[in-house]
Amino acid sequence: MHPFSFTKAANTGEALNAGRSGGRYIAGGTTLVDLMRETVERPGTLVDISDLPMREVRVTERGGLRIGALVRMAEAAAHPKVRSLYPVISQALELSASAQLRNMATIGGNIMQRTRCTYFRDVSADCNKREPGAGCAARGGVNRTHAILGTSDSCVATHPSDAAVAFAALEAAVHLLGPDGERRIPFADFLLRPGDTPNREQALRQGELITAVEIPALPRPLRSGYLKVRDRQSYEFALTSAAVALHVRGGVIQEAKVAAGGVGTVPWKLPAVEQALIGERPSDRLWAEAAGHAADGARPLQHNRFKVELLNRTVERQLRTVGGMK
Repeated sequence: MHPFSFTKAANTGEALNAGRSGGRYIAGGTTLVDLMRETVERPGTLVDISDLPMREVRVTERGGLRIGALVRMAEAAAHPKVRSLYPVISQALELSASAQLRNMATIGGNIMQRTRCTYFRDVSADCNKREPGAGCAARGGVNRTHAILGTSDSCVATHPSDAAVAFAALEAAVHLLGPDGERRIPFADFLLRPGDTPNREQALRQGELITAVEIPALPRPLRSGYLKVRDRQSYEFALTSAAVALHVRGGVIQEAKVAAGGVGTVPWKLPAVEQALIGERPSDRLWAEAAGHAADGARPLQHNRFKVELLNRTVERQLRTVGGMK
């Protein structure tokens, strides 16, 4: 680990001043500290923001939900409003990491976490995300767990967050506070696809701080859930996952929100699946036909071609479960 300075922010003003000068924000530290130990990350200054007042979970005036950036994952998963209004979020959080990590990690830190690609975390390997222009060892290496959607010639790493898949499906927004004031950005625009600049992963400006994630009000009744497929049941990242929310009225699907994880360079919204569902009556045939669009545009590598079929099957299974036809 390389030398660094440490400061604790007593308020948002102190945090923003330190961030504007190049300080890196830290709360739970469950990702950044690991990367510092491996010398993947070498920040000169850490800014502890754990005492800032961003720990509230509340229903918004319009009936949505706002989750403060410093709410612990375990707290958010257990919150009565999260569990009752958007069980897909609770389930995604509870299927993440270990209980110990969920007790420490924050919502803001969770969506900011970096990829688990082994080549990114091995400083001796070529990685454009870690060192722009170095190349991507994963493309010709062991890439069984890598992305099939949203990839580029520069990067095929997956985004690891489960909660982010639920946020993407529900079309959440990220609230930010920076030197230039507050702004709100759609979740779909917050996490960036690699393109030619895989080292730039979020649409953050210098010194900006995540203050909350807001989920919009959706029509009721709403059924939702999260399914995660992995190599083992305990503390493992997704091979594929599916976040689904359905609004059914009069026996017809009026609204559908679907996203996938473990297969994309960012949490992957599935608009073709959603469009195939809207206006239709739930049926075995519908789930299968809609799920057949889940891997549209996939670009599998030599070792992860199995993810195409696995993704389709995962989405179909979760559509059946949420739609009430298991």
